[in-house]
Amino acid sequence: MRILLAEDDAKLNETLTYGLTQAGFTVDSCFDGEDALFYGEQNIYDVILLDRMLPCMEGTDVLSSLRDNGINTPIILITALGTLSDKVTGLDMGADDYLVKPFALEELLARIRCVTRRPHQIVDEDAVTLFDITWFSVQSRLSGPAGSCTISKREAALLETFLKSGEITIPRSTLLLKVWGPDSDVEEGNLDNYIHFLRRRLRTIGSRLTLKTVRGIGYCMVKPN
Repeated sequence: MRILLAEDDAKLNETLTYGLTQAGFTVDSCFDGEDALFYGEQNIYDVILLDRMLPCMEGTDVLSSLRDNGINTPIILITALGTLSDKVTGLDMGADDYLVKPFALEELLARIRCVTRRPHQIVDEDAVTLFDITWFSVQSRLSGPAGSCTISKREAALLETFLKSGEITIPRSTLLLKVWGPDSDVEEGNLDNYIHFLRRRLRTIGSRLTLKTVRGIGYCMVKPN
């Protein structure tokens, strides 16, 4: 699961990034509102953690812009402004949750689990079944008719992207952003390599799902007829 963290306090940013990474998330962090808006508009995140008071552009303005642009990613506002009116304003502007500083990492993780347990979210924090495979994200384990195997972090990010999309074709550019992030200068050949790895994993566990190449566009996961 990829998370965007927008927090201008360098120490808190570092602490949260470390804690979230240790909890198994991939974290992209930034320190001002303009960067938060740019990253958020890539629409590659599962959750956005957004400080309300940011330099360059306030978090509430980032929130409004993202919602106006059709970005429906779950957003948790994190802020020292904890009055009832502050919370109501943030939620009315489109935030999914509102967390007042200071807070424990355990509470933040619980809030993240809560906002990602929506009906349109296919990937859960525990286990997801699609046709003849089951993905256990906590254990990084993929199971199928012929057995199970563990997979790497990048393979997991790639798999989760396909699980969320069903049989919809995902453009190569979206996969590169989702798996490697917007700041990466990864070569496109790396994507092809990881598609190969994931196909091999599916064969190893005896799955009849296939990763189909859609020439000139990208890839999609296809169930057998």
